[in-house]
Amino acid sequence: MTSKFLFLIVIAVVFSCNPTPKHPYTETNKGYKKQVQQFAKILGQYPIEDSIGLKNPLYWVGTTNFSMRKPSFVIIHHTAQNSCEQTLKTFTLPRTQVSAHYVICRDGTVHHMLNDYLRAWHAGVSFWGNLTDINSASIGIELDNNGLEPFAEEQMNSLVTLLERLKKAYGIPTANFIGHADIAPTRKNDPNINFDWQLLAQKGFGHWYNDTTGVIVPTDFNALQALRIIGYSVKDTSAAIVTFKRKFLKEEKNKKLNDGDRKVLFTLMQKYY
Repeated sequence: MTSKFLFLIVIAVVFSCNPTPKHPYTETNKGYKKQVQQFAKILGQYPIEDSIGLKNPLYWVGTTNFSMRKPSFVIIHHTAQNSCEQTLKTFTLPRTQVSAHYVICRDGTVHHMLNDYLRAWHAGVSFWGNLTDINSASIGIELDNNGLEPFAEEQMNSLVTLLERLKKAYGIPTANFIGHADIAPTRKNDPNINFDWQLLAQKGFGHWYNDTTGVIVPTDFNALQALRIIGYSVKDTSAAIVTFKRKFLKEEKNKKLNDGDRKVLFTLMQKYY
């Protein structure tokens, strides 16, 4: 038996003892495909099933002028978990009832978990401006972060690249890149105080305030009205102020606006007219 033949036998034994690991999400991916097929079946109905009891016409007429609904907001979250793998598992367990379109790991790996045109369950009870059903109008992006730590450079680079694609693909307005805390200030604080919103604003994703040197705030300036103009719900004024200051002033749990804060709010508000 030649040495070359022995080498091939050894290689074969090694590979037979170390088979390719099974894809850990094979079964949940089947569930995804099944749900997509069910939605496709509903969309493909014609004539469209109607149960409202009105008189039916002699024939069905389908309009030729339509398209798929497009997202108009991007909501950025932190996962509040300890690893990407933990989050992927959470989002593939039916009992959790939570999901997102994208999960970005600390090393910059991007998991696209749900088609952008479909409705993820990431926002919960939330409000922004006059919008009360954020899930139906947005893309949810989760950043792998336990809620206390800084965000890795690789992770932020991937986020910026993704936001560039989403903004171009769907024409998302600059002002509509916001955080989970913005839309749910009484419940959430993500992405945490370490998140660099100023960097995102410089690249066209969200607004940031101008230099406030020399700014004179009018005596009749209404701070709560300004927060409302930006988009915040002011039903709980303290929560709205805390969220605003965490994001723009990097202050945690501060419920009062000082003169400097009012200048920031005043200059920022003007970007929303």
